[in-house]
Amino acid sequence: QVQLVESGGGLVQPGGSLRLSCAASGFTFRTAAMRWYRQAPGKERELVAIVTWSDIGTIYVESVKGRFTISRDNAKNTAYLQMNSLKPEDTAVYYCNVKLAREYWGQGTQVTVSS
Repeated sequence: QVQLVESGGGLVQPGGSLRLSCAASGFTFRTAAMRWYRQAPGKERELVAIVTWSDIGTIYVESVKGRFTISRDNAKNTAYLQMNSLKPEDTAVYYCNVKLAREYWGQGTQVTVSS
């Protein structure tokens, strides 16, 4: 079955960096666009970034442009989210997502940006 497993979250000071990973299995990873979402306490889940199957096309929410980079390694069935210049407002649970015949989510990884 489809599985998405996120890792790499943690506590970081403002201005710091983290790299999230999403290990995927159970589907043909190289043919699927991959997405990262986040959900902050008391807020709706929001789309952060998308990477196309070929790693050529990327889309970002305005608030992370220039700071976050989404990428993928099709040989490792893994998607990444490099997060630089982190801000307290980036604090959230980050989720990996793929849309196939239905939508699948990982369990999420907590990112906390605080001094």
